[in-house]
Amino acid sequence: MALFSAQQQRLALDHPFLSSRSPPACRAPLRISMAAELVGAFPTARTVTISYSDIKEKSRDLSMNIEEGFGPNGLGIISVSDVPGFSLLRQNLLHLAPRVARLPDDVKQELEDPESRYNFGWSHGKEKLESGKVDFFKGSFYANPILDIPTTDFATMQRYPSYCRPNKWPATSLPELEEAFKALGMLMMEVGLMLAYHCDQYVSRVMKDHENGSLEQILKHSRCHKGRLLYYFPNELSHHGDNNNSISSWCGWHTDHGSLTGLTYGMFTRNGVKISSPDSAAGLYVKTRNDQIVKVVFGEDEIAYQIGETTEILGGGYLCATPHCVQAPNSEKASGVERSTFALFMQPNWDEKLMFPGEVPYHQELILPHGTLTFGEFSERLLNKYYHE
Repeated sequence: MALFSAQQQRLALDHPFLSSRSPPACRAPLRISMAAELVGAFPTARTVTISYSDIKEKSRDLSMNIEEGFGPNGLGIISVSDVPGFSLLRQNLLHLAPRVARLPDDVKQELEDPESRYNFGWSHGKEKLESGKVDFFKGSFYANPILDIPTTDFATMQRYPSYCRPNKWPATSLPELEEAFKALGMLMMEVGLMLAYHCDQYVSRVMKDHENGSLEQILKHSRCHKGRLLYYFPNELSHHGDNNNSISSWCGWHTDHGSLTGLTYGMFTRNGVKISSPDSAAGLYVKTRNDQIVKVVFGEDEIAYQIGETTEILGGGYLCATPHCVQAPNSEKASGVERSTFALFMQPNWDEKLMFPGEVPYHQELILPHGTLTFGEFSERLLNKYYHE
């Protein structure tokens, strides 16, 4: 099943957005609210926010909200407020992130999965930043929150190990992690599917010949989703060095390559006690279509969703991904401060075919013009780029 119909895909891939020589829609200047505040040298903008009561109603027309958040002039991010049960599930999981990072080294080593390029279980110091340096700033615990065993086919597991291998849980050393991880991941998946439905409705209105293929249905039937519990080490433990003043000091500039990424508001702690951010400049930054850098904020009890490259390419540029990074606190009060958060990467199944245009906006060194790759093949090439074995 294709993400969009064959005719729609041809329209999408021929859309002028995808040509670097033309003035594409997704590079139009961002309209930042006059109420935006300045943090350091960069403005701060609030995400477009949709209430859960609105997003769960399929009859509700949210096209203006979708266009404002995900469209050509948006930040590529929308938050959903008032989700029942979310606040408690978020706290339950994020409080466990420091405990995962502090497990004995031999336990964490048992939780590593080198065959998946460390995309299941524990991962630390395996990923490269945009500078080419190894990322020691954060540790991650990866798992599929929907399916413990995505497939039993050995050949498929060998071909797409980053998505198809089974989960690895610390069943004896931290048994509560599995339940908390799955509960939050499943809820964010449920809300993400609601948002995907309204994205489909928006695209069908602005794009001709929209047929039955939909982002919602592809994500609903995919076995390829991945959750990532992230723990950002305190400055003095993460070897920041000269990079401490960089805007991307906690997470380098990148664009998610999947379809839709759910994010929780980060939780700051010191010595296990929850605190407010010690630095107003710390947090999530987005680079707009005209290369303006904006600090993005959303509520602690909201789920934020960002568009990924796959949706942008196959959606003809009507839903646009944006590069983003995370800045660490940089003040005298930041000593010993940790940050925990959770991301859910919603993406097509590994065998979903992606047909690329003659000129692609991303990863030109990895993708042949007019080439066809499955999502699994596309992902494996990117993981080869960002991870070392």
